[in-house]
Amino acid sequence: MATLKAVRGTRDLLPPETALWNRIEATARAVFARYNFGEIRTPVFEETSLFARGVGEETDIVSKEMYTWEDRARAASEKTQSLTLRPENTAGVVRAYIEHQLGETGQLQKLYYIGPQFRRERPQKGRYRQFYQIGAEVIGPPSAGSESPLRDAEVLEMLATLLDELGITGWTLELNSVGSSADRGRYNQALREALAPVVSQMCPDCQRRAVTNPLRVLDCKVPEDQPIIDALPRIADHLDQESERHFAAVTAALDAAYVPYRRNHRLVRGLDYYTRTTFEFTHGGLGAQNALLGGGRYDGLSEAIGGPKAPGIGFAMGEDRLALTLLAQEAAKAPLADAYVAPLGETMNAAALQLARELRHLGLWVELGEGSFRLKKSFEAADKTARQMVILGEDELQSGMLTVKNFSTGMQTKVPRAELAGFLSQPDC
Repeated sequence: MATLKAVRGTRDLLPPETALWNRIEATARAVFARYNFGEIRTPVFEETSLFARGVGEETDIVSKEMYTWEDRARAASEKTQSLTLRPENTAGVVRAYIEHQLGETGQLQKLYYIGPQFRRERPQKGRYRQFYQIGAEVIGPPSAGSESPLRDAEVLEMLATLLDELGITGWTLELNSVGSSADRGRYNQALREALAPVVSQMCPDCQRRAVTNPLRVLDCKVPEDQPIIDALPRIADHLDQESERHFAAVTAALDAAYVPYRRNHRLVRGLDYYTRTTFEFTHGGLGAQNALLGGGRYDGLSEAIGGPKAPGIGFAMGEDRLALTLLAQEAAKAPLADAYVAPLGETMNAAALQLARELRHLGLWVELGEGSFRLKKSFEAADKTARQMVILGEDELQSGMLTVKNFSTGMQTKVPRAELAGFLSQPDC
């Protein structure tokens, strides 16, 4: 019988990696709280039409990558539904905003989420078919200031703060404007005209996109197509005055907050709902697929799925890529316990458990050894799991003076049992 394994494109997260993920999520929650974001949790599957209408039927996500099935009716009163595991979370958040009439508060809704998404992509480094995202959305009625370029700049400044507090160095913010829907219409026509004489030389995906959605051609990563794409018209030359004013106000606010960025004229993002500001934070340590996170403004998404006018801006970051980046920087070494309690002989096991219990109840992180181990084996096990080793033998038990070995300094110290917890909790010198 074949051994069962995780399905291709999925994986198990194991210690110590899960500790890193918990730290990423805890840092994100702490930063979001300072910016007055609250958590939202939406279902992992939605009606398929939500993504077709919201994300765009001609996007690769909807046309190629979604996990969709027909949910059979279980009663005569029920209808068969087409359901889809969420490939992204923004559409679901906006659906919840509409369904729960959050716009009637008259206030901006600042919402964040942490959870799995699903796309049938080709698995590669940092990219899985079940992947985890941390994201946030700012959405609300225009009267609440949801269209303001200040909202865009605030989100970008918050992301710069989050990456810094995670310890990610060397990130780059790439920024662009894809204008209004009218701007995009003019630009798409300019792209069609420019692509017509050269599209036959491009990859099959670009040949299809040139007809269905020319803007998506700019997303192509095929090396042979890049010289053609580099020569195409720029969307910056097709923006109206209001879109130009909005983008200038975003960059001015970023300049005032000392958030560095660079203009990337090809950055249009892969979803149809984006308007005006689009952005990515990239990192050189991830190779060709170098995006840590991305997002943009989506002023017409609520209306596209049947809701009121509710401009918004949001982002999503992949936790897998964040973890890879932190590991590459050696900023996330496996955490070590405060102490390893090593009983000398099996007769010391019960006393060692009692000592470990005392230390744990005082808030220390303690690993418990085994009395059957030879002292050398205990040293080796302790060195891998803890900063310090507490030796507990008959002499230590009777005298109340415990031997502590510090692996960082190499020092071995006799410590009274009453002072042990305080001694172990001190940082290494």
